[in-house]
Amino acid sequence: MKSFWLADSAHTDRLGEMLARSRPPLAVVHLKGDLGAGKSTLARALLRALGVRGSIRSPTYTLVERYPLADGREAWHLDLYRIGDPGELEFLGLDPDEATLWLIEWPERGAGSLPPADLVVEMAVEGGGRRVVLSPASPVGTGWLEQLARENAGLEAAFAADS
Repeated sequence: MKSFWLADSAHTDRLGEMLARSRPPLAVVHLKGDLGAGKSTLARALLRALGVRGSIRSPTYTLVERYPLADGREAWHLDLYRIGDPGELEFLGLDPDEATLWLIEWPERGAGSLPPADLVVEMAVEGGGRRVVLSPASPVGTGWLEQLARENAGLEAAFAADS
């Protein structure tokens, strides 16, 4: 588990870039937190760092946005805030084999109908910034956090120094 305090959206963008650089080939990320905690901002930064060009929309109303990545793969960004029942997800036609990266906001609303998380990202407003906790939920998630630490020596200091 890794915990960081993000002072502003630039810190959130930096974390998204770091996560993108260390990303495993296939991963499911559950993004948790209250409204306004920064889940969409982090997802947008991660997608941008993976080469997504053009508008990166929040899927609040569409429920799912699909993005081609620079490496030819596809990422899906889901926002399940408006889901009333996990059974509604079957109408979205989500095929787990089509996406190599799943970014799922409000995953608890799709419980039982989603692939299990590899990495759980919990975000909360704290003071003038955000607290983010990254927790592995599978061997893939553990490897991701280990790679993140290897590729970003002094990771904690990168955020603490600017806070």
